Amino acid sequence: MTKIKHYFFLALLLVLLDQVTKLLVYGYIKPNNSIVINEFFSLTHVHNYGAAFSFLADQSGWQRYALSGISMIASMAIIIWMYRTSTTQILKLSALAVLLAGAVGNLIDRAALGFVIDFIDLHYQTFYWPIFNVADILISVGVLLLLLADIKKS
Repeated sequence: MTKIKHYFFLALLLVLLDQVTKLLVYGYIKPNNSIVINEFFSLTHVHNYGAAFSFLADQSGWQRYALSGISMIASMAIIIWMYRTSTTQILKLSALAVLLAGAVGNLIDRAALGFVIDFIDLHYQTFYWPIFNVADILISVGVLLLLLADIKKS
């Protein structure tokens, strides 16, 4: 544990970053309202009751528990994976810490609120990317770093 505790500390810091950004949005932007930053970027407060890209958002509420359960299982699996990873695999452990932070960040929202707060709104003219949050970025970056770690190992 002591040899990988700084990776758990990294995950904790990233979860805090995710939660602080969501609290700021929750406190300062009313749901379904936006603050336009520029022609490509807005802060838009939405509640995502589903998974990525609002998948399952239109269901009757069971998805809150299913997605929370999946997030808990994934988080536990990542923690076990971290313990089983050699401390010499710095990139892989970093990737797992980042991935863990993203999973836990969205799990906290889902468990506490019943939805995930999304707010990063990227767009260009009539193209709008689905609104997301810091935890979603962490999950994406974590997966990319894991792939890179596997490529470098090959």
